[in-house]
Amino acid sequence: MTEEKKIKRPRGIARLIPGKCIACGDRCQGACPKNAIEMNDKGEPIIDVQKCTSCRKCIKICPAEAIELYYTPEELKILAELEKAKAAAPEVEEVSAEEAATLAKINEYKGVWVFVEHTEGVPATVSWELLGIGAELAKTRGVELCTVVIGDGMQHLCQESFAYGASKVYLMADPIYHYYRTETYYKAFCFLIEKYKPEIVLVGATGLGRDLAGAVATQLATGLTADCTGLAIDDKGFLLQTRPAFGGNIMATILTERTRPQMSTVRPRVMPMPEKDDSRKGEIIRESMPLKEEDFAVKIIEIIEDATRGDEYVDVAAADIIVSGGRGMQAKDNFSMLQELADELGGVVGCSRAVVEAGWMPVERQVGQTGKTVRPKIYIACGISGAIQHLVGLQQSDVIIAINRDKQAPIFEVATYGIVGDVFELVPAIVKRIRELRNKRAN
Repeated sequence: MTEEKKIKRPRGIARLIPGKCIACGDRCQGACPKNAIEMNDKGEPIIDVQKCTSCRKCIKICPAEAIELYYTPEELKILAELEKAKAAAPEVEEVSAEEAATLAKINEYKGVWVFVEHTEGVPATVSWELLGIGAELAKTRGVELCTVVIGDGMQHLCQESFAYGASKVYLMADPIYHYYRTETYYKAFCFLIEKYKPEIVLVGATGLGRDLAGAVATQLATGLTADCTGLAIDDKGFLLQTRPAFGGNIMATILTERTRPQMSTVRPRVMPMPEKDDSRKGEIIRESMPLKEEDFAVKIIEIIEDATRGDEYVDVAAADIIVSGGRGMQAKDNFSMLQELADELGGVVGCSRAVVEAGWMPVERQVGQTGKTVRPKIYIACGISGAIQHLVGLQQSDVIIAINRDKQAPIFEVATYGIVGDVFELVPAIVKRIRELRNKRAN
């Protein structure tokens, strides 16, 4: 009797995907344990296939997903045969009693929930944005998409939830919830989660949302991934939560495998707004808790509007056109030319982190990982090199126009249109041309 020869699984070889590298530095080179990667003059990796061991470390660390495993046609054929054999005779994985109990508990949780944030009845737009991605997750999992509304009354937020795609609303309505307080809201939220057991809970990464989500996750002893930029479901049903890590130098994908619910916060303007349909209807489930005002140490005495939000305050996250400046603008006074361009286009002026640190612009104008995430129709980057921390905040823009003297600047890798030249010559010329066209049309 001859022993059947076992087919060895091909390992593949790492290779660069043309056009995807953003020249972010030598992260892939530093991650390679076999010194199989060198960098060319463009800052792109050159992979020595003789040294590569297919460890995937360069693939995992690449923020632009510009490296992949390459298989020859013969290797692809072997992989197909192995997958076919595995499907015909799948292995039964043994699990301990403890693991079986954990899996059984996890399977009790069903549904995707979105917390509807509001300020005295005025909803935060990020809540409706989350219903868009929430609908995709719910469809993949084959479960309901629901919202949680906590407040005083709030019937109108229930109807808006249906209009943006929710099929069910869990409503906690009581005068004690009129103003947001961590203790009252997190107790109400935890009560609903423990009773109805959703598998996924999404909250906006605002000041209020971060405060609430952290308190809820701590109370429920479950995982929470903050500031996600991507959400998806893997083939095992886990929520893949992608966020910038290590100062934005890499993108990490995080899973919550052993606890439920899986909780994520998502920044405003990261996810696209779903289409609104006021004809949609749904079910409202009203719940209540025996809470009394004297049970809480924190009382809301008075609401004072933020004094910094005067006439000069600009919300760059809500703008359709942004003219943004970086270190290449050289001085605070030079931002006046960007303001001229923004005024002509009906937009606002933004900036990079380096500009804020230099004291040239206020922090509320900052775009990037530690600033605002924006989704304008047009983003004009002037004198911005394009560090990954900045790109994270603008990558969802419809059109990106980059102006920079350095033709190797990483910003050109993501730009829709790139102009290599002196920003101090080009911006005034663009402003002049816009005015000429406007005057010509007026006459």
